[in-house]
Amino acid sequence: MRKSSCTVLAALALSVLCATGARAAVPHAPSLSSDVTATECVQGGGVIVISADGDGSGSFTTICRGGVHDGQAVT
Repeated sequence: MRKSSCTVLAALALSVLCATGARAAVPHAPSLSSDVTATECVQGGGVIVISADGDGSGSFTTICRGGVHDGQAVT
């Protein structure tokens, strides 16, 4: 992974953890939908992976990797 991608991922994870505060320690049931929020991903034990789409449009995809929401899109 390139350095810039790691920086973005770390910044996003830090902002999510700071935003959830003490609630991050409270476990929640997995979501039934195919999309999860960043908070649900992190609380479920996952990390958010941001991938640039290779078509040159500047768009990207965010996926939860690991934990109970593994493979689900992050909204």
